[in-house]
Amino acid sequence: MEQQFTHHGIHLSSIYQVNALPTKVKHQFYRHLIPQRVLAKYPPPDHDLDVQINSLPDTSYVEVKITHPAAPRDPVFYVQIADTVSGQLEVVLLRINDPLAPRFEVDRYWQDEYTKLNAMKRNIAAEVEAMHAGLGPGQVRRGLGLTRELIPAMERFIAGLGKDCVFIEPLTYHTAILFERYGFAYMTGQRRMEQIDHDFQPRERLFSRLDGSTPFRQPGYQKSVLGRSWAIHDRILDEPWSEVKMYKRTGHAAGMDTFSGTQYAIQ
Repeated sequence: MEQQFTHHGIHLSSIYQVNALPTKVKHQFYRHLIPQRVLAKYPPPDHDLDVQINSLPDTSYVEVKITHPAAPRDPVFYVQIADTVSGQLEVVLLRINDPLAPRFEVDRYWQDEYTKLNAMKRNIAAEVEAMHAGLGPGQVRRGLGLTRELIPAMERFIAGLGKDCVFIEPLTYHTAILFERYGFAYMTGQRRMEQIDHDFQPRERLFSRLDGSTPFRQPGYQKSVLGRSWAIHDRILDEPWSEVKMYKRTGHAAGMDTFSGTQYAIQ
């Protein structure tokens, strides 16, 4: 059991409480969220990372953002965590980018709001380039492979606030599958994920729509996580991706597996 965060002998149990502390003190707590490999990968003096922690008093959320001078627009690491009305913690948004990797302008029409991923207006040419480079929907650059390290850091942080559970809403199909592999279960959306898997089986509804009619609906895409994710982003479901919410209990892997395909990447 992780030691709970305290200040002057008082146990801290919410983002709201931490945000009320003096800046230096609360920043010490929030730095627990940063995977140490991010800081180790770009050490000074070669790279001067900008670490920003937005944690205003009288608010119930915190933003931790790290940028690299080579790509200040795309954070190397960004996480926003908030208190929920039920007294739990939710990861509102999580982004990780390799600042030295090629950038794909898939977000041209998002105005830097990643939650606009499923907006009607899309940069199709950039999406095709990103897909062929092995990225998933919503990625402007490849990641850094930090999720395996990030999840335990996040668990230690929520345990420090006396919680045993964290919630997250995956913005794409492939992130839902990744979170499954890191021990998350479904609060809502498990039946939908199972139905999607069923509908991508041979002779089923989504399988038959992989007809080559768009670059994102190629035969064989049902076999891979990213192939399915791009097809879903292309509205193969006839509706936007939504209504999937996941949670993870600290120290416990749920063992979920709603993907019966054979590979992660598109071959």
